[in-house]
Amino acid sequence: MEVKSTSKFVRVSPKKARDVAREIQGLPVSAALDILAFTPKKAAFLINKTLKTAVADAENNFSLNADDLVVKEAVIGAGPVLKRFQPRARGSAGAILKRTSHIFITLSEAPEAAPKKKRVNVSAKANA
Repeated sequence: MEVKSTSKFVRVSPKKARDVAREIQGLPVSAALDILAFTPKKAAFLINKTLKTAVADAENNFSLNADDLVVKEAVIGAGPVLKRFQPRARGSAGAILKRTSHIFITLSEAPEAAPKKKRVNVSAKANA
């Protein structure tokens, strides 16, 4: 089962947030929370909030155990851009782009460890 959580219109640049999101993809939730707690970036705090929301949804709405969850994907999309201007020399203006992001996190249950099949040595069969 997959659980999704989103945060929209977050005031952080998508480019900066993607660096943090790449670090947690494919990790168990507990490891991802540890990494985000000790990452000194604004994006880490915002992704941490979204991840905790996804875990709470999984536990309360779908009765899943938080220890069995894995971050399937963490995607940062670009939101609308606030456009501002700074006066420059000779009456010109320089653009200031205040970018926003949409954070999408998908959690899934960890796959059960399937018993490994015994490997057959093909070269031994060919020689016999």
